[in-house]
Amino acid sequence: MARKITILVVDDEESVRDSLFNWFTEDGFHVECAENAKRALTMLESGNFDIILSDIKMPGMDGLEMLRRIKSLKSDSIVIVMTAFATVDTAVKALKDGAFDYVTKPFDPDDLTHLIRNATKQISLTEENETLKKKIISLENIEDLIGNSEPMRQVLREVESVAQTNSSVIITGESGTGKELVARAIHSNSPRKFFPFVSVHCGALTESLLESELFGHEKGAFTGAMYNRKGRFEMADNGSIFLDEIATISSKMQVELLRVLETKSFMRVGGNKEIVSDFRVICATNRDLKSMVEKGTFREDLFYRLNVMNIQLPPLRDRLEDIPLLVDYFIRKYCTSMNKSLLTIDSSALSRLQEFNFPGNIRELENMIERAIVVGNGKKITLKDLPLEKTMIASTAESLDDFEKAFILQILNKYSWNISRTAAALKVDRVTLYNKIKKYDLKQAK
Repeated sequence: MARKITILVVDDEESVRDSLFNWFTEDGFHVECAENAKRALTMLESGNFDIILSDIKMPGMDGLEMLRRIKSLKSDSIVIVMTAFATVDTAVKALKDGAFDYVTKPFDPDDLTHLIRNATKQISLTEENETLKKKIISLENIEDLIGNSEPMRQVLREVESVAQTNSSVIITGESGTGKELVARAIHSNSPRKFFPFVSVHCGALTESLLESELFGHEKGAFTGAMYNRKGRFEMADNGSIFLDEIATISSKMQVELLRVLETKSFMRVGGNKEIVSDFRVICATNRDLKSMVEKGTFREDLFYRLNVMNIQLPPLRDRLEDIPLLVDYFIRKYCTSMNKSLLTIDSSALSRLQEFNFPGNIRELENMIERAIVVGNGKKITLKDLPLEKTMIASTAESLDDFEKAFILQILNKYSWNISRTAAALKVDRVTLYNKIKKYDLKQAK
């Protein structure tokens, strides 16, 4: 049911106040009246009115001065002015000072009704926009950072602190700890939240593809460039750009990225027009950039340009007390997406998860729960539904790379080296999978 719109009538003539009070009350509005501007301002301090209908010529403070004071306190207030002096100058002055519209005395009932109807529509649109904004925030934060452990509380404090700034941020942590999730949380809690969040997986692209992806290209810039294309920096104007796996970019791209960060301008590949874009950079890496700087494989000036703020994500093994919350979230997520009745998890299965080392971090836990929901037949996830024995391969791995290599090979073999199906199962694109196969020199068994 729509709420009742409130109207404040301000006029020094009692007959005008009475007639408008009766008129709008009969139309279903809540109406209050004030005999002068001073009384109206006092009423506005203690209550909210959707529409203020005010005479211009009144003893003491006139309607135009009252209008200016109202707009200085609440710029989106809807004020309609009434005047018996229907001069163009008076109307224009009122509109310039922020009036929604004006009406002349004596009133034409149809004109006044039309004005109030338009004002009511404006109020409805404004409220719908506010509701939509709240929904957008809710949707962006629906997969917000989950956890009550001290390491996660520290991350949340840091996100809250950096979100309100425009500073560049580097998010560090092992693979699977949720670095992009943190980047999205920073963006969605920042003043840029209603503008684009643009994500680029730097490690999945060759140097030439990454250059085109970031800066865009002009038609004919290279073979296959059949049309002009905006780059990700251009798309991120007024928003945020997330550069994942920043440590993988080439020396040439490091130089180009440094220039863009310093000038906030660039040219498309094959273009000659300087493009300016206002974006915030958030980066992520699972490597030690300081060590790379010392070795000369990552530019020191770029590192300090990016590393204004740093957020270190804890591995899941350092926040095992968060596993029940994460498990509950993933169960709800996948039961909903698979249109299944909501499952619970057996206490012994949950205990076993809390004892597991999780070299693949939250991503590994999520995949485990998704698989358990797919294969499980009962109302509870039990120990037999969890692929813990298969994932114990991680306990013999000397590093996270060893685990990733073994895990990718396992999935490749499972799908008989079908690249599309394997990439889908691993939730990566084909280019990323090809790069991983090349990186680990994986070969199909004869």
